[in-house]
Amino acid sequence: MTQQATQTARAARRMTSSGLGQAVRRSKKLSKAGMLEWLFARAFSGLVYPQIWEDPVVDMAALELKAGDHVVAIASGSCNILSYLTAAPIRVSAVDLNATHIALGRLKLAALARMERQEDFLRFFGRANESANVALYDREIAPHLDAVSRGYWEGRGLNGRRRINLFARGFHRYGLLGRFIGTGHVLARLLGGNPKAMLAARDLAEQRALYDRHLAPVFERRLVRWLVRQPASLYGLGIPPAQYKALAADGEDGILGALKLRLERLACGFDLKENYFAQQAFGRRYGEGPDAAFPPYLQKRHFAVVKERAPSVSHRQSAVTSFLEDQPAESCDAYVLLDAQDWMNDADLTALWSQITRTARPGARVIFRTAADERLLPGRVPAAILDQWHYEEEKSRALCRRDRSAIYGGFHLYVLKGQAR
Repeated sequence: MTQQATQTARAARRMTSSGLGQAVRRSKKLSKAGMLEWLFARAFSGLVYPQIWEDPVVDMAALELKAGDHVVAIASGSCNILSYLTAAPIRVSAVDLNATHIALGRLKLAALARMERQEDFLRFFGRANESANVALYDREIAPHLDAVSRGYWEGRGLNGRRRINLFARGFHRYGLLGRFIGTGHVLARLLGGNPKAMLAARDLAEQRALYDRHLAPVFERRLVRWLVRQPASLYGLGIPPAQYKALAADGEDGILGALKLRLERLACGFDLKENYFAQQAFGRRYGEGPDAAFPPYLQKRHFAVVKERAPSVSHRQSAVTSFLEDQPAESCDAYVLLDAQDWMNDADLTALWSQITRTARPGARVIFRTAADERLLPGRVPAAILDQWHYEEEKSRALCRRDRSAIYGGFHLYVLKGQAR
């Protein structure tokens, strides 16, 4: 790795820290709330999501993507962005404040460009636990990767190893979310539970029985009750202080009740054999065997079309609002905001929706999720902007019930009024 690549990667990390600090900070620096926001920005500046935690099947049902659509989406782990390619030949502009997530997305694109066999792609990004992945990176992918991304993956972590070696050691067990899940497993076992036992269930009835035995009792333990009252304990789920407050207010039992309800839905609401989110939560990996569940972009039947359409995806380290300021009017058809708006104050929301409304074509669709079951935008975004959009309330609630990730309180779909696309 060249000195220039190293310096470029460091510059991207500095941009990450600066951007996240601006996005999260709402309080005075030296206040308790300000310190929590600073800690979250620091925790969120590296690899957070080895796998994105939103259901792309639900996203595609809401977006109704068509050939030629321009999608602007927060990148995160790029699982959803690549999965959207299975719906139609679209153009995707992926943006993220986190340079690590941009590096992960570009690594996937470079791998798709160089790999001819779906088995290799699945081994690399699905199994992510063989030394052959690192050898393939060095031989085939690295020479075709941009300098910033290569600087990141060939840089060394605190253990002295190159970061690309994570793909030989179980990539999904790392990052903020992967380590949070691992810590949850250790804590549950210390308190008499066993999340991995959920994977033995053969049907929904057995899932319920195993949940009641191994997971539900853990929430009654005093240590767990104390931990969930500490906002920093949930940074591993990507929950900033402002989102923590919304989640804590979502129901009579506060944050503990909200978390228990979400975990119960993940464990009991869907067939575990078909839910790769549950496989990751309880097994810390995707399932094994020929019928194992994977995100659409990792499924064998989609490999050829994802590979063909991948060149239409671009990544940029940026806030969504800043990216949209550079786009022409009426140039975008779909927007995927994940749960980023839970971080925003009223001025940020207004700036974002001003740019969305300016750049949206008639009939454009916006989807996002919220930690709590709330509309979020009314009363915070000026009516002159929001009245140009139609909120699909019934469809939003129906799609939220279908979301296999199960951790959000609300899924929301807005459609720009005017002649449909």
